[in-house]
Amino acid sequence: MAVGYAISSEVGKYNGQITSFVVLSCMVAATGGIIFGYDIGISGGVTSMEPFLKKFFPHVYTKMIKDTKISNYCKFDSQLLTSFTSSLYIAGLVATFFASPVTRAFGRRPSILIGGVAFLAGAALGGAAYNIYMLIIGRVLLGVGVGFANQSVPLYLSEMAPSHYRGAFNMGFQFCVGIGVLVANLLNYGTEKIKQGWGWRISLAMAAVPASILTIGTLFLPETPNSLIQHSKDPDKAKQMLQKIRGTDDIQAEFNDLAVASEISKAIEHPFKNILKKKYRPQLVMAIVIPFFQQVTGINVIAFYAPILFRTIGFGESASLMSAVVTGLVGLSMTFMSLLIVDKLGRRTIFMIGGVQMLISQMLVGSIMAVKLGDHGGLSKGYGYLVLILICSYVAGFGLSWGPLGWLIPSEIFPLEIRSAGQSITVAVGFLFTFIVAQTFLMMLCHLKSGTFFFFGGWVVVMTVFVHLFLPETKNVPIETMDRIWKQHWYWKKYVS
Repeated sequence: MAVGYAISSEVGKYNGQITSFVVLSCMVAATGGIIFGYDIGISGGVTSMEPFLKKFFPHVYTKMIKDTKISNYCKFDSQLLTSFTSSLYIAGLVATFFASPVTRAFGRRPSILIGGVAFLAGAALGGAAYNIYMLIIGRVLLGVGVGFANQSVPLYLSEMAPSHYRGAFNMGFQFCVGIGVLVANLLNYGTEKIKQGWGWRISLAMAAVPASILTIGTLFLPETPNSLIQHSKDPDKAKQMLQKIRGTDDIQAEFNDLAVASEISKAIEHPFKNILKKKYRPQLVMAIVIPFFQQVTGINVIAFYAPILFRTIGFGESASLMSAVVTGLVGLSMTFMSLLIVDKLGRRTIFMIGGVQMLISQMLVGSIMAVKLGDHGGLSKGYGYLVLILICSYVAGFGLSWGPLGWLIPSEIFPLEIRSAGQSITVAVGFLFTFIVAQTFLMMLCHLKSGTFFFFGGWVVVMTVFVHLFLPETKNVPIETMDRIWKQHWYWKKYVS
């Protein structure tokens, strides 16, 4: 059944409607973002809970409670504590390279299914953990789940979506990441109040809920037409699926482009080797640079360690967790706004707006902490709330721009023959720098103190200039004819022409 928004691509002359079938399929697949977001929010919250720290990280607990001489900025500096957070991302980095051949050889659905099952197992182990080893092994399984899901879900969304609304559909992934973060922060706020001190177990174990939804839902998902035409000996199956998701029989133009892309893809035996060719240089650069920039915005500093950061500036345990809820709600709201406007304003414009907003917010937070927060004591209530407002402004800028667009751009720029390999590189680079940021932030906060925010602000300047100079607009360009934007770009045309 068609919902009734007729579309027709100016470039590819594709026909179709936004059908309820494709909307429902993409909603189920996008829940892969919830498991990612849930883990980001949960890990930051439980590491600020005193019973959790007392059980698994007593050294950090002792520094936080009993050591009155240690600097505000150094209370949580523990490599073991950061290993708990960042072990997931090393596991995800490795897993995504296993996900790529699975996605290419068997389709998008199997990779999503593997991701859901692995995350489910990790949630069970984390919730039942009675020592640090169970805790870390659980994190590794969660990482495998996130690695497979992050590699396959954005591809699935971009391939299922109509070209004119691809941005909005793909941003469903980041929107679900935001939902996961918000739900996790709310749950942490509630479980922290359990007086017996086992609330952190509920927080970790409840990751099984979104994982179950994803796993069960994937069993009923259709495969994308791109994947069907690539793997099936009967092209009519792909054609019938394309007609079903577009809500029209007039899909010949789009089907022809898929068929051509599939023939090129089948001739490529080693996509990771092939992506190194000169003609794929712009896609390779974007696959590396965009996820790198997404991490050095500093967002995961806020996402992982928001409660810890708010405790650093003097908020209590409960107030810190509630502040994390507020920032999560702001980020989710702005991602929804971005979803509504991305296919109207375009990717580049939103990147510019978000970059300026993040930069101003970070500079002001760094300045306030430099002037008003010493090594001991805390900020006054007024300045504490001002920092919270500015961090919300920063999260809003990220939720509008680099959050959703950091996933959208890589998933839509790769030709079919290198698409799975390119997405794996994107996810792997993201995980690598997520790991580096997560592993070093608490140490960086201890040594750079308020300068940490100026460090990330400097990167925001660099990435905004990079987008302005080197990223062409991809709005409304059909995914199988994306190569033409590079041929028309002032810099990239010398590589691809």
